[in-house]
Amino acid sequence: MIGLISATAAGSAARDRLAAVWPDRVRVYDGPVGDAVRRAFAECEQLVCFLATGAVVRLIAPLLGDKASDPGVVCVDEGGRFAVSLVGGHGGGANELAREVGELLGAAPVVTTATDAVGVPGLDTLGFPVEGDVASVSRAVLDGEPVELDLELSWPLPALPSNVGRPASDRIRLTDRAVEPAGREVLLRPPSLVVGVGASKNAPVEEVLGLIESALHDAGLSVKSLAELATVDAKAGEPGIVAAAERLGVPLVTYSAEELTGVDVPNPSDAPLAAVGTPSVAEAAALLRGGELLVPKRKSAAQPAMATCAVVRRPARGRLAVVGLGPGARDLLTPRAKAELRRASVLVGLDQYVDQIRDLLRPGTRLLESGLGAEEERARTAVAEARKGQAVVLIGSGDAGVYAMASPALAEASDDIDVIGVPGVTAALAAAAILGAPLGHDHVSISLSDLHTPWEVIERRVRAAAEADIVVTFYNPRSRGRDWQLPKALAILAGHREPTTPVGVVRNASRADESSRLTTLGGLDPATVDMMTVVTVGNTATRQIAGRMVTPRGYRWQEEPN
Repeated sequence: MIGLISATAAGSAARDRLAAVWPDRVRVYDGPVGDAVRRAFAECEQLVCFLATGAVVRLIAPLLGDKASDPGVVCVDEGGRFAVSLVGGHGGGANELAREVGELLGAAPVVTTATDAVGVPGLDTLGFPVEGDVASVSRAVLDGEPVELDLELSWPLPALPSNVGRPASDRIRLTDRAVEPAGREVLLRPPSLVVGVGASKNAPVEEVLGLIESALHDAGLSVKSLAELATVDAKAGEPGIVAAAERLGVPLVTYSAEELTGVDVPNPSDAPLAAVGTPSVAEAAALLRGGELLVPKRKSAAQPAMATCAVVRRPARGRLAVVGLGPGARDLLTPRAKAELRRASVLVGLDQYVDQIRDLLRPGTRLLESGLGAEEERARTAVAEARKGQAVVLIGSGDAGVYAMASPALAEASDDIDVIGVPGVTAALAAAAILGAPLGHDHVSISLSDLHTPWEVIERRVRAAAEADIVVTFYNPRSRGRDWQLPKALAILAGHREPTTPVGVVRNASRADESSRLTTLGGLDPATVDMMTVVTVGNTATRQIAGRMVTPRGYRWQEEPN
């Protein structure tokens, strides 16, 4: 919950704007400002104070405990010009909150955290529990000093500066083992461990929890790397198991008895087979999604034992994000796409697209660029890098799933990596917004390039769209070596639509040299179109209205008066 505190009419107006946008995320604190800040500090994960930073510093100073537990605090000035991340930039999420508040209020986010300021990921922002001397090691990273990187497990990490990875006294160690940080060392705890749990009815939570903790301790494993508990569906509501997951702060995942029966385990038993229909619960549930069995099934020490568990280390899964960059304008690149670009350690893409977003990448991001015509090679490269355990981004223009890289990448990828799709604004949508509202009813996009699709197939699709009276957007309409396809497609449409049918032509939509014009089906000169152009042909209901191309949402037109 985010606490909102204000003292003036201007501050309250800005506060109310946030409250209207985030009704389920915020709580407004009224009354004397000092009391409001103290109550919000104790009750909320984050605070937004519409007050001067000096005033907030004096108010929260006696309340501060440590960076791991203090809420993140953001200050917004009276004029609504700045959203300042005051405390808890990383641990309390104030840096990201300042950016969110700034975007909503039109205020400039002010983030002074050193790592954020220079584009280096903070060691406490990598998504893992972290232990050790974070301040000293982070300072070494920022100062360009050698920092050793010890990856006991291959796990997707964002790009790190080039000075990270050399032998040195400062060290970053990624491990799930129960070790203490030594000297100037930071331990990162990846979510690599899964504990399978079986329990008799009404097994006490203390017994279940004690068994899990002792199993991890005896195997020299850190509870901070525990990703989830797993069990059979029949035990999904077992109080002891549910409470153990809650106390450990991990999800409880359940599988059917049929799924668990199919898992080969070293220690099957007749007891769970009779009780829940599978010869193994703990081992099978832990192993179902693959991994190395580190702790075979063991029973709790209670007499009689009411709980069993097994521990598995799952292999790290590489991460492939397929990101659409939009039509070209930076403000049409989505926030989610920007976040994925910042998260990548490896970026794969067409060289001219890489140039568009090079400044958004973190220092140390490895770039794998190639030229036109190498789509399949780029897809194979991206998948291969993800299979090495890397955090990979594969970029495409517009939406990566529309005539772009998602299709060849997913054709290469199997279920051994995580694949995330990030949508983008397509050229058709960008062009439509410039033209007016040509896509107000059913519409279709057709590429006229026959490099990957036989012309016979393309022509059949154009005829179908023509006969169905559907608005058509043509991608890749004409190039130097393909100058007859667009005239042929327009001729097919002309067999079903009047010569006066509106046609919109947009070149380099959203870019600095954007141009657009409205013409008609009979008036369009194909020679004025190239590969950077999108051509949108209206249907029989499309009209030019006030210089804009409009397709109505319905077909119930009333006759215009004479």
